[in-house]
Parts: sequence; C-alpha cells; structure tokens
Amino acid sequence: MRYAGLSPTAATATTSTVPLAVGSTLVIATPVVLAILQSQDKAGELQERLLECARLAERQVNFPLFGNRPPTREECGEELEVDGCPEPITRAMLLGRQKHDIALACAREVLEQLWPRPFSIEQRYRYYSHARMVESIDRATEQEIIKDRCTEKLRGSIKPDIVLHADYNLLQAALILDFKFPCPPSNPPRWTQYHKKTSAHGDLSQGEVYRQALGGEALIISPQGLK
Repeated sequence: MRYAGLSPTAATATTSTVPLAVGSTLVIATPVVLAILQSQDKAGELQERLLECARLAERQVNFPLFGNRPPTREECGEELEVDGCPEPITRAMLLGRQKHDIALACAREVLEQLWPRPFSIEQRYRYYSHARMVESIDRATEQEIIKDRCTEKLRGSIKPDIVLHADYNLLQAALILDFKFPCPPSNPPRWTQYHKKTSAHGDLSQGEVYRQALGGEALIISPQGLK
C-alpha cells in the first residue's frame, strides 16, 4: 500500500554530479524548489533521479513483454481481462498501473534522500473549486469508500502522484508531480482533460486543477522528460 509520508527533516542530498542543473526544468519552472534546496546542483540531481525512476519503470515493465522494442499502438489498445476489474481494460492502462507502482516506490527512496521537507505520495484531496477549499481524505476513508463501491463520494477529488511541501502545511504544495507513461511512447505525455458535462472541474486540465487546489506548480514526469 502506498501512503502519504513525511521525509526526515534531516535528510540531505549528497554532492551532485548532474551537469545540467542550471537549465533544469525544476530550476526554471519552480523557484521555490531551488529556494528550499539552496543549490542548483541539488535541484538538478532531484530532477534527474526522478526521471530515472520513470525510465526504470518503463524498462522493467516493457522488457519482459516486448524485449528491446516499445509496444505498438495496436498492442496498447488491446483489451484485457484483469482480476478485480468488472470490465476489460486496455493494455495501456494495465502497463501504466504497473509502471506507476515501480516509479512511485523509486521516487519515495529518492525523496527520502534529497527532499528535506515533508512530501506526500498518492494523497487524495477533496477540492471544492467554487469555494477554492481543499481537504485531505485519509487512507482508511478512501479505501472504505472504494470497498463499498460508493465512488460517487470521491467525485471531484484529486490524487496527485507526488506533492512536495515547503513546510508542515500538507494542504499546500511547493511542487506537484505526476508520472505519465504514454502507450505507445510516441504519444506525448499530457494531463487528463476534464469536461463540464462529466466533471466537477469544468473544462480544466488535471494540471490546472492541481495548481488551483494545492497552490504549487504542477509538472509531468515521463520517460521522455519533465514538462
């Protein structure tokens, strides 16, 4: 089970050998991260280590199934029967779930080493967009709702993969990160797009909702890079 967690406040990064810190997306897009880490090299190392988590997950899941080639568009769209799922899902969805498990376990290790403040992994929040209010949903409550098949109670909630906090206000983000694993990998990684007719979030994108709810910049991590 994955859970929201706090990194040890004493955790510090080792001296980085990452050569691209000055031009890293974390440095350019999220000055608050640079202010917390107090080093462009540390920000660059954090970015590269998290990107490697995405690439590791991609390799570990794809190789046993496809060898040294990526899955084709037809393979990604194939429908599969999966235990515990009432309806078939696509191979792309199944691969994405498996890759997320690996990437998030890897990211936890990286953040425990390199992020000196609290962080949350797969924490669900209930966001009231009209009132601009957000509250956390504890893990036990979430699991009980899912177990009872009352998922309507989760409508409008959000569940980012990673939230980096600047302090112990766990309803405020310094940076929000989501892993995306496009299938086939020639597809660009992108945020889920909400629609007024089916969502409480109007026509906003997933990334826009994250930013509104938690206040930090939101970026995608994929094997192709950080954006």
